[in-house]
Amino acid sequence: MKKVMNQSTAIAIALFVILTIAFAVPVLANEGKNEDKKNPGVELKFIGNYENQPVFQLNLVSAVEDEFTIVLRDKDGNVLYADKVKGTNITKKFLLSTEELGDNLVTVEVKSKKNQKPEVYTINRKQNLVEETLVTKLK
Repeated sequence: MKKVMNQSTAIAIALFVILTIAFAVPVLANEGKNEDKKNPGVELKFIGNYENQPVFQLNLVSAVEDEFTIVLRDKDGNVLYADKVKGTNITKKFLLSTEELGDNLVTVEVKSKKNQKPEVYTINRKQNLVEETLVTKLK
């Protein structure tokens, strides 16, 4: 009788631990999403080339109107571009002159007035020559 109670107690404890973990993981995953809704969304992406120069798009999304400071710097810390913009959904496109910058690192820093922690991105250009050889069977 004692063994049966010990086994059922162990099963109950194991079931409790499993259920606690199963329900805690989705709750913790949703907490991060709620924080993202409070903080403005900043996204920088490469969208293509224009006349062999790279073009980047910066998207600033906020639920409420906010003021953003955008600063682009080269590897030496020289300011290439600086601007303050205000709004909720802002899109800016940047064309970088590779003739002037070469393969130097460019840092993009976006700071929200409401959230003083800056979002920092780096743009690092590297050129690679890719040679591809294909063999195809003809029918």
